[in-house]
Amino acid sequence: MNLRRDKNRLKKLKIFEKSINYGFRNKLLLNQALTHKSYANEKDMERSSDNERLEFLGDSVLGLIISHMFYNEHPESDEGVLTRYKSQLVSGETLARIAKELGIGEYILLGRGEETSGGRKHVSNLMCSLEAVIGAIYLDGGIKAAHNFITKVFKPEIQLVKEGKGSKDYKSIFQQTALRNFKTTPFYRILSEIGPDHKKHFIVEAVVAGKRYGIGSGPNKKSAEQASAKEALSALESEKELF
Repeated sequence: MNLRRDKNRLKKLKIFEKSINYGFRNKLLLNQALTHKSYANEKDMERSSDNERLEFLGDSVLGLIISHMFYNEHPESDEGVLTRYKSQLVSGETLARIAKELGIGEYILLGRGEETSGGRKHVSNLMCSLEAVIGAIYLDGGIKAAHNFITKVFKPEIQLVKEGKGSKDYKSIFQQTALRNFKTTPFYRILSEIGPDHKKHFIVEAVVAGKRYGIGSGPNKKSAEQASAKEALSALESEKELF
């Protein structure tokens, strides 16, 4: 895409920049962060033109900055508490909520099929695009710019987590329960991926000590893992009641 020629797209990106209070030196990075793979496929663009690589990078940058922040602000907290705080903030539910507040769905480039199916509101598209935007900001302005953006847009959610009101992270709870009961950590295995590339549905199992305790599904791996962990916790609770 030639942004210089597409004045409408450039204008829309500038509106988004203003809403997040960050101006990109390289507008192509922002455009890529908001390009869904369905659009890239439909327009026969290069495979690396969609936002998946930036999402991968943004996920790591977000994790690092959130971990560093809690490490500094809570010197009295142990590894388990810090892990729970971080997991709540980087959960799909939290990311999708922040993306909605930023209005990211309005700016994503989608293929016709994804657009028709309501892709602008899909949780997986929103959370992935937010992570991609974080990755783009990191590449464009460095770690300081990414830190400033994250601490600003995540501020309300950070406060909720500190008050114990954040999104429930079933994976962290299941991990702590498995360590306590089995002295080992669970792992998650994808059983199937249903649907076309632009609209996947994942089915995941949660396994600990060689036994499956839960199966969950969702529009992305993170949400499917959370669902399987939630079911696994219920199974463990029922198992306890039998003895």
